[in-house]
Amino acid sequence: MKPSRLGLRPLTQEAFAPFGDVVQKQGHRPEEINYGQTLKYAGLADIDIVESGGEPAVHIYRSEPIDLPFRVEIMECHPLGSQAFIPLHNRPFLVVVAPPAEEPMPGSIRGFITNGKQGVNINRGVWHHYQLSLGEPADYLVIERGGPGENCVERQLKDPLIIENLELEIP
Repeated sequence: MKPSRLGLRPLTQEAFAPFGDVVQKQGHRPEEINYGQTLKYAGLADIDIVESGGEPAVHIYRSEPIDLPFRVEIMECHPLGSQAFIPLHNRPFLVVVAPPAEEPMPGSIRGFITNGKQGVNINRGVWHHYQLSLGEPADYLVIERGGPGENCVERQLKDPLIIENLELEIP
């Protein structure tokens, strides 16, 4: 069976709201701190980690770039906490998500492309693909739930999707 095409949309807070937060300075008014030496952009994401004794866990992930076309075959979710990916590079990357459900439903899977300066905080239970870096290896600061309990569920898609190119789709 030929996989269905997954179109990409620009990552905006409005379009991504059902799945989590867009972590970016744009649209936020900074607070001046440290005697005017620093601008603080506060409240950028709702980090959700305390379920069942969770605690903050901060990591750096290095992700190898993908080649296009790319087959989306596996998705994962974290039932006990959110997971934030903040790029430590200045290049666009892809974000593939689906709403919470028993399984990721093919018709509800959405693909987004960042502008290179945006991160994402994926809500608890939202299905997502691992980091999809473009061009060269990329590092991400990851803030997620650590602690007891099983907090990663993977599912193989019954009907894989394909990202053919970086052409944007207007919803």
